[in-house]
Amino acid sequence: MNIATRDGRETPAKDEAIFRSAEMSLLQFYIPQEIARDAVYTLGNLGCVQFRDLNAKTNAFQRLYVNEIRKLDNLQRQYRYFSTLLQKHGVQLLESEDSAEGSRFEPPNSTKIDDYMTDGNILESRLVKMEDALDLIQRQKADLEMYRYVLQSGDQSFLRDSNDNPSQRRDSIDFEAATSGQHPVSYVTGVISREKIGTLEQILWRVLRGNLLFDHVEIEPLIYDTKTKEFEAKNVFIVFSHGDLILNRIQKIAESLDAKLYDVDKSGVVRSEKLNTVNSNLQDLYQVLNTTTTTLESELYAISRELNLWFQTVCKEKAIFESLNMFNFDVNRKTLIAEGWVPQDEIISLQNSLNEMTTLLGIDVPSIIQVLETNKTPPTYHRTNKFTEGFQNIVDCYGIAQYREINAGLPTIVTFPFMFAIMFGDLGHGCLMALAALVLVLNEKKIGKMKRGEIFDMAYSGRYIVLLMGVFSMYTGFLYNDIFSKTMTLMPSGWKWPDRWEVGQQIEAKQVGVYPIGLDSGWHGAENALLFSNSYKMKLSILMGFIHMTYSYFFSLVNHLYFHSMIDIIGNFIPGLIFMQGIFGYLSVCIVYKWSVDWIKDERPAPALLNMLINMFLSPGNIDAELYPHQAKVQVILLVLALICVPWLLLVKPLHFKMTQNRKGQIQLPTEDPEQQQLAPLSDAENEDDEAEGAGHGHGSPDFGDVMIHQVIHTIEFCLNCVSHTASYLRLWALSLAHNQLSSVLWTMTIQISFGVPGLLGVCMTVGLFAMWFVLTCCILVVMEGTSAMLHSLRLHWVESMSKFFVGEGIEYLPFKFQYEELAVASST
Repeated sequence: MNIATRDGRETPAKDEAIFRSAEMSLLQFYIPQEIARDAVYTLGNLGCVQFRDLNAKTNAFQRLYVNEIRKLDNLQRQYRYFSTLLQKHGVQLLESEDSAEGSRFEPPNSTKIDDYMTDGNILESRLVKMEDALDLIQRQKADLEMYRYVLQSGDQSFLRDSNDNPSQRRDSIDFEAATSGQHPVSYVTGVISREKIGTLEQILWRVLRGNLLFDHVEIEPLIYDTKTKEFEAKNVFIVFSHGDLILNRIQKIAESLDAKLYDVDKSGVVRSEKLNTVNSNLQDLYQVLNTTTTTLESELYAISRELNLWFQTVCKEKAIFESLNMFNFDVNRKTLIAEGWVPQDEIISLQNSLNEMTTLLGIDVPSIIQVLETNKTPPTYHRTNKFTEGFQNIVDCYGIAQYREINAGLPTIVTFPFMFAIMFGDLGHGCLMALAALVLVLNEKKIGKMKRGEIFDMAYSGRYIVLLMGVFSMYTGFLYNDIFSKTMTLMPSGWKWPDRWEVGQQIEAKQVGVYPIGLDSGWHGAENALLFSNSYKMKLSILMGFIHMTYSYFFSLVNHLYFHSMIDIIGNFIPGLIFMQGIFGYLSVCIVYKWSVDWIKDERPAPALLNMLINMFLSPGNIDAELYPHQAKVQVILLVLALICVPWLLLVKPLHFKMTQNRKGQIQLPTEDPEQQQLAPLSDAENEDDEAEGAGHGHGSPDFGDVMIHQVIHTIEFCLNCVSHTASYLRLWALSLAHNQLSSVLWTMTIQISFGVPGLLGVCMTVGLFAMWFVLTCCILVVMEGTSAMLHSLRLHWVESMSKFFVGEGIEYLPFKFQYEELAVASST
């Protein structure tokens, strides 16, 4: 089917590419050098070409556009430096509409990029000078402020005022008396970080053995530190002692602790004159600092309006040259030759876009595209939308699907939330989860433009997964008849209690009907309720696991049919199916049959299925309690078929491989896609390309021993996994039981306590305990239990389900396209 465009041209409709990956083609591009940059811009806007590196063996420094990339790297460094200054001075980086994610980007001409580089150098030089000048002024200001505080402290705190009231004065030092007389005292004054003042005092007391007087005063405002370039709390200190030798030792100790030392004159008159001079110089510095800061911030405000757009433009320009470095250059024809993987249904659109680009540029020489035939394995590309993207990511985290095999992400849309809901089944908890996810879904456009943290971004990316998990949990909670650990009586119970009974008498309910759907509310509160629900959910887990693994196993049949691999069907699928169905399929049928029989009416006990399965292997033909007629014969036949399947799995495929090798004299893997086995002359780049791209996809040449060892491992794994994987689904029962019991305990230990308390106290207790119950429900039962159930559901899909059919040896499709990049803050060095 074709779709008509606005200009009247028809383009083929795109394949859904969700059941299988999209069909890919390897294209070869011949692009004239004069339009190469514009052509790659066009391809980057389309985002559908995964370029192959045709210069893989070329030194990175010998590529064609290395110098351009270096210049752009330097420009990015400058922009990151500007961003650091914006953050340092508290200037907000404005978001430009042109730089918003998803906008179509038109390539600027080379002159504009050169202007960006010129302007970047000019702005960097100017800002560096202004930053250096600002830092110098800050240093001078900090030095004068500390000197001022030293002088003020010397006059106010360290000196004794004779007019002070002795009862109120500080135990201070008579400065002038101490520094005059027969035995003058030497002193050291300075400023030190408040964190180090205690250390300084301890060291001085130990070194000088107490022969000193030490005092300090805290400076209330923070002082700019010249080393850390941050504002810190500091103290003024003064140390009195005797002798020049001791004075030098004090100075060295103080300087080792990053203290700033100042000379303070003995005369109060001189100190007063110096203080006036310092205050005058500080006033001048304040004016210069204010002017410099205003000029710098004005420059930064102007930059903040355009910086994001500049950065995005440069990032895209750099991506263009990095892609061009992957092309071959034909010197004679002045043409760039490129190769890339493109979905087949987008080739015509790609050709139309390139033709439109050359028409707009007014160039007569078009770009030439041709499809190459190749034996290289194409990348795997599944088209997703905002709904299916999260589920596809679940599968891709485990492994990339092989090219054109069944996509495991498609059934995951249903099975993942349903397996979660079996473990999390509660109508109330599921409703809370669905409501939280619904808020994210309804506000996805607004939230998508926000800057999100890592955890919140994970919740936002998986909003549709969480929504389905909540909806499915509401459904299973309805079937479990469970809402916040309490039952619902929406329909009449199928059990009836006797009208009369005596105190202490054990009573039994009588069945009067069948509950229409789900678990009967009459079981709630019964003594054997847990015994009944355990038996029911345990068998239900086995059935769900059997169904999940069986349909997953049939996906392998679909893959074998698509790749025309009959030997895999005969040698792997059929014996594996008989083995699995003959044992665990038989167990599942017995579970359903046991449920359908009225054992009370037959007046005989129901047989134990676990013992039946054990005796089926240990004592074939012997039945302790018959489930159905001719049970012994049926079990013997199934056991014989299961035993036959083991050598069938082990030998058929290797023997077929051996006979095919002897008959044709060459080796071909039967799992290869015949479409990929059609060889054609390869391009020069393919001949030079490393073989890692095709490793594991049929390019090797295994011998009979390799195939035999592989099949032995496959047989052992399959037979053992049938047992372990079936038992692994019992986690559905275990987590469902744990969730139900934890919910019941939380209800009993919180809000239920307040129900029997009358009066105002009961009201207050109800409100308080309800808030406590609700918070714990959201935090523990919804978030923590929900995370646990989600991880278990993830394991069931990765291990138990996908191991039945998923190859997972594909190559991820990473097309070249422009993306919005955050302006990372980094140093300018």
